[in-house]
Amino acid sequence: MKQTILVVEDEPGLNRMISDYLEALGFAVARSFDGLDAVRQARDIVPILVLLDLSLPGLDGLEVARRIREFSRVALIMLTARAEEGDKLVGLEVGADDYITKPFSMKELAARIRAVLRRTQPGPDTATRVSHLDLSLDPERRRATRADTVLVLTAVQFDILTLFLHHPGRVFSRLQILEDVQGISNEGYERTIDVHIKNLRKAIETDPSHPRYLLTVWGVGYKLAEQEP
Repeated sequence: MKQTILVVEDEPGLNRMISDYLEALGFAVARSFDGLDAVRQARDIVPILVLLDLSLPGLDGLEVARRIREFSRVALIMLTARAEEGDKLVGLEVGADDYITKPFSMKELAARIRAVLRRTQPGPDTATRVSHLDLSLDPERRRATRADTVLVLTAVQFDILTLFLHHPGRVFSRLQILEDVQGISNEGYERTIDVHIKNLRKAIETDPSHPRYLLTVWGVGYKLAEQEP
């Protein structure tokens, strides 16, 4: 059975072009042109990935993402014509795994989709469980826990936590984290890591404003605490 990608884009020509390209790559495609329908389809058809335009009639892309995140951890890539960095960071804060700025090439789109799907559908070589402190990851099931509590994480949050759990105490720069989890070596994307860390802390810390797991190393980056404070 083909894997389904939901394309949410209100411009008919672009929606059709993206859909045709994805079908040529071997995916099944569901198409949506407005926010409310996108939320309904994301719930009903359970796609493996949602391509979500920010500028939609009625319910905008940010609100669509918020509503989808209430019931699903589906991989989500935002498409935006907005060049402002703040808009992109807000998209990540509401749960997007990645974003692409218009105009973009179909090859770039395909590369970003493959990168996100590699994270959400790991191969058998990533199936080793890893634990540190009271945090534990089961990569094969994409399941993270703190003590006996299951953590609700997006794909990129899961991969960032995996990186840290394999290297307790090691300090990673934003660029190193970006290269490891998203395959991007562009300094222009470094601030996105701050947003992902912020969201990850909300998921794993009892008090995100005073983290005991993910620690900031000022002027350098972040690290996972080696022992309980």
